[in-house]
Amino acid sequence: MAESSKDDRLPLPEFDDPPKLLIVAAPFTKSVVDDLAIGARAMLAQASATHETIEVPGALEIPAAIKLAAVSDDFDGYVALGCVIRGETTHYDTVCRESAHGLTLLGLAGFCVGNGILTVENLGQAEARANPAGLDSGGGAAAAALHLVALSRKFRPSPKGIGFRFGAPPGVADLP
Repeated sequence: MAESSKDDRLPLPEFDDPPKLLIVAAPFTKSVVDDLAIGARAMLAQASATHETIEVPGALEIPAAIKLAAVSDDFDGYVALGCVIRGETTHYDTVCRESAHGLTLLGLAGFCVGNGILTVENLGQAEARANPAGLDSGGGAAAAALHLVALSRKFRPSPKGIGFRFGAPPGVADLP
């Protein structure tokens, strides 16, 4: 399977009003998630976005944490960071499937979420994908969230006036 590179990514969107994102990290494999966070923060800095970071116990808790944080209405988007390494049981399959499903449901509900939860066979694969100087999956997740924020702003409904507008209609001079 061919690997993508940083060169394959869309250029970052530009913002008149810098977005604020929440990074939700599950540091179960701390060194890997730390690298993902470095990449995500660097990508957000390139877009002049601000961010906060919170930690949750594992990848399954990331979608719930995003939903809880969304109640505050403080964030334009979210970056999910975690690492699930295949073990000897089927728990790996459950965590991968359900964390991805939770993030997908959030996205379909209108949340701007970049999925940086790695699902890998071994630590070496995780380290290669998390490396900010390599594949930079953390940066890729942040870029995805930024693109979704830009789309949400583009397609946001324009405010509509309610009630009466005082003054003359357009093209009609005001009466003395």
